Amino acid sequence: MSPMKLNLKELSRQEDLLAPGHRLCPGCIEPVAVRQVLQVAGPNTVVATATGCLEVSTTAYPYTSWRVPWVHSLFENAAATISGVEAAYKTFLRTGRWKEDQPINFVVFGGDGGTYDIGLQALSGAIERGHRFLYVCLNNEAYMNTGIQRSSASPLGTWTTTTPVGTRMTGKPQPRKDLTRIVAAHGVPYAAQASPHLWKDFMRKVEKALGTDGPTFINVLAPCPRGWRTPDDLGIQLGRVATETCVWPIYEVDQGVWKLNHRPREKRPVVEWLKVQGRFLHLLRPENRHLLELCQAEVDRSWTSLQAACGASGGAQGTPEAPRAAEGA
Repeated sequence: MSPMKLNLKELSRQEDLLAPGHRLCPGCIEPVAVRQVLQVAGPNTVVATATGCLEVSTTAYPYTSWRVPWVHSLFENAAATISGVEAAYKTFLRTGRWKEDQPINFVVFGGDGGTYDIGLQALSGAIERGHRFLYVCLNNEAYMNTGIQRSSASPLGTWTTTTPVGTRMTGKPQPRKDLTRIVAAHGVPYAAQASPHLWKDFMRKVEKALGTDGPTFINVLAPCPRGWRTPDDLGIQLGRVATETCVWPIYEVDQGVWKLNHRPREKRPVVEWLKVQGRFLHLLRPENRHLLELCQAEVDRSWTSLQAACGASGGAQGTPEAPRAAEGA
């Protein structure tokens, strides 16, 4: 199958499979990411969503924003739910109740709370069983739906309502879990990290994942204005700064081969990512300089480790020209 044309004019003519009028917050990047996924997946798609911002905001009874078959699952079992749907589809094929010329895509959307934490067991089990589905983690780095509590995706030093800033605590004391590496360690045929600001890169990854026979995973950064304490119009820019500081590297693991898809022309200091977010402003105080240095050291360690996994060159797409081509700039 030839790759789909990622032309903005042609994409703008497609039916929007996530209808407008949902109740997601102004500036939320989750609907941007969902639309990009569905533009690739198309109408022959079944979506399961874990409980979270996306679910509660797109399906306020008796309304729905979904123009594809959709099923709500609990926080912890969206991957198990889509496993059952995919298994039923295989049964229909086997018994002649569905034509093979009408393939269906199976997609899960889950937040970091429902993926990194509560749903990790179900995701791991579904991957181990080898079901064919794409799991997209909409990673806003905390439990935003229930009041901005910390998750294991929250970075070191993050202010949340359960990791407050005061005399006894200066934000989350642990670094975040590296879930993409954990999923890759399962031996999945395809896993990747992405950001909606690099929309061509993200959509190509969705296309590759959906064309893969087996479980696939994409971890996409989804800035949250409320939880990150940022202006509503800064979401896309936050994704760009996250990649340029290497806080959020853009890479893929395809059939066990690690490849960087975006190498910053110049690796910017982490403080440029932190200083524009209210949840990190306490790290800029002189008395917390050591925490700022820890944040930089953690990013440097992770970036060095990733480059080693991808090889010294970082892969063919790790050239300075790749970012502009991927962004469509």
